[in-house]
Amino acid sequence: MSATRLSDAQWEAIRPHLPPRPRMGRPRADDRAVLDAVLFVMRSGCRWGDLPPAYAVHPSTAWRRLGRWEADGTWERVWRAFLTSLDAESKLRWAEAFLDGTFVPAKRGAPASG
Repeated sequence: MSATRLSDAQWEAIRPHLPPRPRMGRPRADDRAVLDAVLFVMRSGCRWGDLPPAYAVHPSTAWRRLGRWEADGTWERVWRAFLTSLDAESKLRWAEAFLDGTFVPAKRGAPASG
């Protein structure tokens, strides 16, 4: 898989929804580079340790930042912002939306699915 990166327009749309950089302490890795690395792993399905060196972000840095962004609600804020924007532009057809629950494990004692 090629090393696809966010376009400048995509980055500018996402950047305002990311947490601010801390004023003190050790400088953190560049948010855009980390996001590119996270998206590469998500798109390709590769292991974090197989992140290509072209991303210039240590795999554990990308993995930890992903966890932090999940925990603090960053991903949900980005997702909601894009849904709101797409809805305002009439680019979503809510009547055709559906929920896919195939990833949800069956409860104990539930009948096996066919």
